Amino acid sequence: MRPEALFPLFKPVTSLQGIGPRLATLVEKAAGPHVVDLLWHLPGAIIDRRYAPDVATARPGVVATMTLRVDKHVKPPNKRLPYKVFCSDDSGTMALVFFHAHEDYLHKTLPEGEIRVVSGKVEQFGKELQITHPDHVGTADEIAKLQAVEPVYPLTTGLTLKVLSKAIRASLEALPDLGEWIDPAYRGQQGWKSWRDAVLEAHGPEDEAALESTAPARQRLAYDELLANQLALALVRASMRRIKGRVIEGDGALRKKIIDSLPFRLTVSQETASKEIAADMAQPIRMLRLLQGDVGSGKTVVALLTMLIAVEAGHQAVMMAPTEILSRQHLATIEPLAQAAGIEIVLLTGREKGKTRDAVLEKLASGEAALAVGTHALFQDGVEFKSLAMAVIDEQHRFGVHQRLTLAAKGRAVDILVMTATPIPRTLMLTAYGDMDVSRLPDKPAGRLPIDTRVMPIERLDDVTKALKRSLDGGAQVYWVCPLVEESEVLDVAAAEDRFAQLKGVFSDKVGLVHGRMKGKDKDAAMEAFAGASTRILVATTVIEVGVDVPEATVMVIEHAERFGLAQLHQLRGRIGRGSNPSTCLLLYASPLTPTAEARLKVMRETDDGFRIAEEDLKLRGAGELLGTQQSGLPEFRMADLSVHGDLLAAARDDAAIILNRDAELESERGQALRTLLYLFERDAAVLNLRSG
Repeated sequence: MRPEALFPLFKPVTSLQGIGPRLATLVEKAAGPHVVDLLWHLPGAIIDRRYAPDVATARPGVVATMTLRVDKHVKPPNKRLPYKVFCSDDSGTMALVFFHAHEDYLHKTLPEGEIRVVSGKVEQFGKELQITHPDHVGTADEIAKLQAVEPVYPLTTGLTLKVLSKAIRASLEALPDLGEWIDPAYRGQQGWKSWRDAVLEAHGPEDEAALESTAPARQRLAYDELLANQLALALVRASMRRIKGRVIEGDGALRKKIIDSLPFRLTVSQETASKEIAADMAQPIRMLRLLQGDVGSGKTVVALLTMLIAVEAGHQAVMMAPTEILSRQHLATIEPLAQAAGIEIVLLTGREKGKTRDAVLEKLASGEAALAVGTHALFQDGVEFKSLAMAVIDEQHRFGVHQRLTLAAKGRAVDILVMTATPIPRTLMLTAYGDMDVSRLPDKPAGRLPIDTRVMPIERLDDVTKALKRSLDGGAQVYWVCPLVEESEVLDVAAAEDRFAQLKGVFSDKVGLVHGRMKGKDKDAAMEAFAGASTRILVATTVIEVGVDVPEATVMVIEHAERFGLAQLHQLRGRIGRGSNPSTCLLLYASPLTPTAEARLKVMRETDDGFRIAEEDLKLRGAGELLGTQQSGLPEFRMADLSVHGDLLAAARDDAAIILNRDAELESERGQALRTLLYLFERDAAVLNLRSG
């Protein structure tokens, strides 16, 4: 149960005065649905009202708070012109300017002959000094109540700063005093205040420095968030370890057949990873391991060898991929190898219906099929296995932890190997996959040629089209990736359709099109036509970034490469250079480039090492965007910034390990405070992993 002290923080934002259903929708969009979300919505700028000059010394372009005498109101001859109120002090005169003015209201707020304090941005218009629509007007007493430094919060369309600031002030009034969960020695060493004081300080910045992620109050809150994340992962991991696993060891016979039938030798890292995995499976605890390897580093072969350990021991193994295309591709890679070892493998996706599906289900239930490849259809109700012992999950960041557990529930103490071709920087590894052991495949398989990457301005599009003609004559196949447009998939598709039409005009029916809004079977058909070379140019949105293996594709054109993240550019480039012919990647950009975009394109030109690219990407973009957090099952941090707070993450990880070592069930006084921390950051599921939770 959530501790009572937190009840006020988890009330809906509508419980705050002045936030009705209409405003609640906007507040929820900007910050989140609960009062606690407003605490995490930190200011991004400040308005400093401490500057109080007289008229003669007021600097244009700066917010000033001025004490003025109201001289006269001047109503414009027509409504389109501004209404002006002239004011002065002993040093000079200035105008307050109002558009679409309500005359009665202005006479009441600014009575002629009275002294008023006015705060707003000073501007020079011709020879006249002005403040247009002052932020505040009042008597000296009223203005004294104004915050001298006002925090400015990130907003959303339709939400004003006034409304949001008022809601946040109300949420701060509900702040409880919570027990301290940070180790006292570490907190003292960092010089941090209590949680409550840190929240208040973060929302009451006195200067620009207080807005930095390195400001003490913000560091404290970032650490709290990271500690909740690391503690939750450690608890999930501990509970996984508590569930008895089973020892799975094979005699190596099937694996030997496969290795002998391969046309190449395994790389050193493939051999190392296979040994680490086999050692895990031989333990009586459940395996949960991440296999991380760049595009084309040979993860599928390692996964197959892993699955065969289960088959050698008399059990079944499955491989699950996020899309149907990817599942079919894994099948195409694995099936000939499995046949060489005399093993039956079946495919199960949403497309298998009726008798075909029944036959597959029958083979899985009877154990006749030792291996299965498929999409999440593998763990739906009605799918039974005779003895599932091993599950490989590809591109884990497309699945949540929940789905990982559902698949594991299809057998008894199923060992899990998760694969990703998205190189993940170490800091992100800890936050997203801290509950797993990790094997990495940094080597490229023998015979892979480096990809020639070139960066050119988009104005040279015609030259690119001419060069394509030459490439096609030489037998090449081409991916043409269209730009990301804003956040709208509809616009992305429009961009792809326009380019498709233009290229079709030049290359007629050699051009295919694939995008995310197409029906599954149309998308598959477009991909299959390209894989079978009946189309030679595939115009696509980023749907091709994962999967799709066409060794003949040797040219990749990426339009508006400056709009893509580094990891995404690297993933896309990894679609070519998979055969024995040299490959070229053209990154087309539109000027002017931002410094970040320029840095990204430079990294792409310099290296094809996915791990280095991932580290650079984290520096350039921060973690939130790195894997497109929305669909990624990666934790989204509100206050922690992994490109800045890496040292705090390491400290939080170490602390979580020490805590659980000393107080595995979080029963001590600090343990109880840590339970509160987990609930505060909505890691409720982790608390359920405590035996006495």
